[in-house]
Amino acid sequence: MLQTPAPEHSMRILLFLLAAAWLAAKAEEPCQVTFPTATFSISHVSSAPELNTDPHSAIWSRAASASIDKDCSHKIDYPKLKTEVRGFWTDSDLYLLFTCPYSVLNLWLPADNSKDRDKLWDRDVVEFFLGDDWKDIKHYREFEVAPTGDWVDLAIDLGKESYEKNWHSGWRTMARIDKANHVWYAAVRVPLKSVSKQTVAQGTRWRANLYRIDGLGPDSQRHFMCWQPTCVINRDPNHVPEHFGTLMFGK
Repeated sequence: MLQTPAPEHSMRILLFLLAAAWLAAKAEEPCQVTFPTATFSISHVSSAPELNTDPHSAIWSRAASASIDKDCSHKIDYPKLKTEVRGFWTDSDLYLLFTCPYSVLNLWLPADNSKDRDKLWDRDVVEFFLGDDWKDIKHYREFEVAPTGDWVDLAIDLGKESYEKNWHSGWRTMARIDKANHVWYAAVRVPLKSVSKQTVAQGTRWRANLYRIDGLGPDSQRHFMCWQPTCVINRDPNHVPEHFGTLMFGK
């Protein structure tokens, strides 16, 4: 025999369902970008050191650092994937080192870092976008490195929907997987002239964002992480130049 629920019990069920629906709706809302956006200030080094992937080495131990630990589009933290980015600059180059904890790797195999790897972003990768144009913000450069050392660099012009694959920056890349500690590293040296025709000096500012893509499965299950959250949904969370941060060239 079926019994009619007590009124107060029915009300509790209704309130629970309404609360669940509200939380689901909130989960789909993007974060709100606050201005000014994040700034990564890096120091100048007079020499041009050899590139390496050891964060304890002399060239990296005193470098400025930033971290990537949030989802690009929502207010979600990934503390176990917290990625450190260290950086400095010389008169000719920008140096960056990414330190990336991981639980499982998603790689393009066999590795081939002799040339651009198309669709590199469909596997584990770190990325950074750099642009010196503060008026035409849809014009910038894209750089990516995978745990295997595979790489791609692209000249982006969103205004023309152009991703110029034949463009080459002349950068140098290195990567290393520390399987024992479940960390992978990527180090890069990017010629300043590949991003800007203007001389870079103390106080120069570039528009920039730093990214990491991690995980297995379709994009809906992978982790898309941004240093400066771009706070968009239903579109590519990385190519949002209006929400980039700033790379500051310091002393």
